[in-house]
Parts: sequence; structure tokens; C-alpha cells
Amino acid sequence: MPAKSSRVNDPAFKGPETDANISYPWHSHSFEEALDLLESDSTQGLNLEQVAERFSRYGSNELETTAGRSNWEILFDQFKNIMLVMLIAVAIVSAVLDIAAAEFPKDAVAIFAIVILNGWLGYIQESRAEQALAALKKMVSSQVRVMRQGQDIGIDSKELVPGDIIYLEAGVQVPADGRLLNSASLQIREAALTGEAEAVTKQAEQILSEQADLGDRINLIFQGTEVIQGRGTALVTSIGMRTELGKIATMIQEVEVEPTPLQQRMTQLGNVLVSGSLALVALVVVGGIWHAGNFDKVSELLEVSLSMAVAVVPEGLPAVITVTLALGTQRMVRRNALIRKLPAVETLGSVTTICSDKTGTLTQNKMVVQQVQTLENSYRVTGTGYIPQGEFLEADQVVSPKQDPGLSTLVAVGAICNDACLQKEEGEWSILGDPTEGALLALAGKAGLAPVTLSNVFSRLAEIPFSSERKRMSVICSTDQNHGLADLALAQFPQMLLMKGSPELVLDHCLQVQTADQVNPLLAKHRDLILNQNNSMAAQGLRVLGMAFKPLDKTPDQSTLLDAEQGLIWLGLVGILDAPRPEVQTAVARCRQAGIRPVMITGDHQLTAMAIAQQIGITQAGDPILNGHDLEQMTPLN
Repeated sequence: MPAKSSRVNDPAFKGPETDANISYPWHSHSFEEALDLLESDSTQGLNLEQVAERFSRYGSNELETTAGRSNWEILFDQFKNIMLVMLIAVAIVSAVLDIAAAEFPKDAVAIFAIVILNGWLGYIQESRAEQALAALKKMVSSQVRVMRQGQDIGIDSKELVPGDIIYLEAGVQVPADGRLLNSASLQIREAALTGEAEAVTKQAEQILSEQADLGDRINLIFQGTEVIQGRGTALVTSIGMRTELGKIATMIQEVEVEPTPLQQRMTQLGNVLVSGSLALVALVVVGGIWHAGNFDKVSELLEVSLSMAVAVVPEGLPAVITVTLALGTQRMVRRNALIRKLPAVETLGSVTTICSDKTGTLTQNKMVVQQVQTLENSYRVTGTGYIPQGEFLEADQVVSPKQDPGLSTLVAVGAICNDACLQKEEGEWSILGDPTEGALLALAGKAGLAPVTLSNVFSRLAEIPFSSERKRMSVICSTDQNHGLADLALAQFPQMLLMKGSPELVLDHCLQVQTADQVNPLLAKHRDLILNQNNSMAAQGLRVLGMAFKPLDKTPDQSTLLDAEQGLIWLGLVGILDAPRPEVQTAVARCRQAGIRPVMITGDHQLTAMAIAQQIGITQAGDPILNGHDLEQMTPLN
């Protein structure tokens, strides 16, 4: 049966693959609508006729790159400096005169040696860095699982077309932009696009506003990003240069190269010197001929005038500048900073402000729980990294978490309401998934609650994932009655809802509070105390999470899932430290000494951000903090 015509070929269709509208708001449509728009089927995928039609229309799923400079072009570019051109001209004339006089052209050889050295140094550096765009292409995976004609097959990612159904799982690199059809604990690291190291939890069912930022489009996947955990299927909506990664490649290719201030000054100096030298040559030759009254000594006049012209031009200056820039470039290469063109090094000397992300850049991106706060007690937790070994200290005395039912319940909730995985490889503990969740798993291990045991006892029935809008995550679990966890109060409930997230938002969903031995109504005084505890922990530079739960009589259906998040029991706070990198404080101090103002950008609580910034020397007490709203109200400088 012939395939029906695809709506992506209809001129009236304004999807992302038409020239009329490359950016289509797939995130603001349900996946059913996306399937309809692209004439695809979630269970069968595309048929071969549709694939052939779309491949001929849209081409290969590849990032196009403009032809880079050849080695000859790179070498030729080194000799475009006007002073070098003049030196070459002078060397040629000097060589001709010396050879005509049967003398060795020593001046010409010296000048050519300087010119060649200058060009060779520039060529070596720039030829090493010319493959900048090729790095983008390497970010695209080569193989992908796809559903076509009802069959699960593997193809080269270059063969993907809009409307294909692709499979996602941990470790896979996303081969194209797409709209999620379903997802299960799916987390994707989108640092290639957003610069944010933390993985994003994806949710296929969400329908978002058209104005949602790229990093908040949790129902979409993007080419070049990496699946950290979970699985899902997606509908391909954009390929090649029409993907978000392709747009980045396009912008890089379209960047207009402007001369640096040093190049501009060198050009100005060169123009002045060349003009002056030519005028001097003309003056000497014309003056000599006029004085002699004949042309008998023209060759001598040319030799004298050229010698004067060479003396005027600082032939060593280009070489000195090139060597200086090359040395600076090599120093940066040793620090993993690749400079594509030598003159770009000079512009770094004009830097006045450096804006840096916090997580993973200024900090180690290795989360460690340092403090746990219940309503009545505060516990300090020892240990390093993700090693599940450490102690709980109350007033510097070692205590067992089992002595406080509220504490053990809080720790268990953090480990169960969790999508990360703690693993030990070659003697080293590491995590798969979000670093914050990895810290909660390590905390459970320190409390004697093995994450593997908890995952076997508490089976997840449903979940409401974390998102930047919700700022919390909830899961609904059932308990295996043959659990053998008699010391864990949480295990007595057949079903329960567990929540973790922003302390203020989690607290808003609570009506009760857990104390050491009972559950009490959540009063205004309790709320004030909890908020003060949160602010105190944040002021210490800790990332703070709130924990809550409630028993359930039955499993809520999908339509009442959000309603089930009400009326929870507050358990307490967890303070997590992402320690600053050891070298950051020194680097910040050196920036200040050089007259450069460092700025930290983060999505953390303001008090947490201020504490970290003070630790590394970026701010001092009393310095202002700008939040997103403040930035929106600011006007650009003219």
C-alpha cells in the first residue's frame, strides 16, 4: 500500500523542517499532536517510502561545516602583514642588486630568515587549532536504535529523518532533536547546550509554554546531549543543521573575524612606516638624480635608499610579537585552552570581567552530605566523596541513626526518592546520575541502610519527576512485607508518598511534623523554626533539601497524582556541600590582582551562593546579590 503524503512536505505545514519556520515549539504540544504533524506512528515508525522521501528532501543528519583553510592557505595568511610584505619586497630588490654586483645577498638572506621564522611560528600554532568545528561533529553518535515498519533496527545516525522513532537508554548520545513519547527515570546531561553539568530529568507527558527556555524543555531531547540514566522513546523532529547543536555550528561559521586591537595598531604602524619608507626611497632617488643631473648612479641610489627603508622598518618586531604570542598560547595549551589564532591571545589582556558557572567549575561537583536537621536535633555527618562510610555526630558525640526514628526515616526517604545509582569500580566509589542524589545514597549507606536493600524493599509505583518549575520530586512506593527492616519506621506502611526538594516548597505541602517519638500538627512556630534552620544551613554554603512523606491507603491514579502531594509529614533538612576546588581561591585572588572582576553564576539559594562566593573570595559580607528578577529589570548599557 503506498504511503500517504507526509505533512512535512505540505507548504502549509510550519514545522521545523520547512524553510519558513525552522524553530517549531514542539514542547508546547502533546506527543500525540507531534506524531500527527509528522505523520508517524509510535508503534510502527515510518515505512521505507516515507524514509526515502524525507531523506531526499532533508538530506543527511550531519553537521555541515564550511571548508576549513588548507595548510597552504594558513601559511599564506602569515605573510599578509603589510610590514612583512614590504620586507619581502625590499629583500627581493636587495638580492637583485647584490647578485647584479656579483656579491652575496647577505641582507636579503637575513631578512628572508626573519620573515620565514615569523610565518613558521604562526603556521605551526594555527594549523594545530584549525579543527575547532570538527569537535562539534564528534559529539554526534554514529549508531542509533530506531523503529521502522514495526521493527527495531540499528542504523547509522546520519540516516535519521524527521518522524523516526528512536530509543534512548543510559550511555547513549542523543543523535537528533526530538519530542519524547515516553520516559522512565530518564535523565540527560545537556552541558553541551546549556553549560549546566547537572543532568535534567525528562518527562514526556509535560506540555510547556511556548516561552519555556531551552534548559526547561523537559519533554524534548537535543542532539549531542548524553543520556545519564533511565530510558525512553522519542520522535525525531529536527536533524542536521536544524537541530539546536546545528544552530550553534551555524553561528560559529558565521562569526565575522575582526582584527584585534594589536593587529589594528600593527596595521596602522605598518601603513605609516611603509608610506614613510616609500617616500624616503623616492626622495633619495629623485634628489640624487636631480643633484647629479643624470641617471648614472641610479643603482647606487636605490641601494642606499633601500638600506634606509630597511632601517626604518623594525624587521624584528613581527617576529618578536609572534614569539611572544606563541609562548602565551603554549602556556594556555598546557592548561587545556586551545587558541585557534595567535592574535586572539592578545585580546585576553583586555578582559575585565569573568562570569563563571559554580557547579563543576568553581566547585568539585562531588556532593557530600555534611548536616542533617530534624525539627529537634542537628547532626553532623562525616565522610568524603561518595564513599558510604561515615558517622553521625550530635554535639560531637557519635550516635546511631536508629536511635531517632525521624532521622532514619529522613535518610531512607532521600535514598528511595532517588534516581541515581551508587557503584564501586576498581576500588573507587562513583555515581551514575545526579551528584546530589548520589550524596543521599552515600548518606543512607553511612546510616546502615544499603541503597540496594531499600530499592528491593520499596517498589516504585509512580513518580512525579523534578523540574525547574516544581523544584521537587515525589515517588509513590509499596513495601515488601517480608522486608526484614524492623528498625525502620517507614517500612511499617504498605504504601506511601515520598517527597524531596526545595525546603520552602516541600514545607508548603506539609500539615504535620515528625518529632523524635510522634507526629504532631505543623504549627506556625514549627514553620518559622524550619525556615530559620534552612537559612542557617544555606548561610554555611550548603545546598539544602527538604524531606517529607505520608502513608497512603491506595495508589492514586494519574489524574489525582498531584493531589496526593498534599498533607505530608515534614521530616527535616539535609545540607549538602559541593566543596570549592582547591585552586579556585588562588585563581580568584590572581584575577583581582590583575584587575579582573570574577562573577559567579548559579541557581542555588541566595544564601548558599553568597557563602560559597565568600569562601573563594569572589564577594565579601554585604556585597549585593542579583537574582533572575533583578537582571530582567536591568537595562542594557549603550
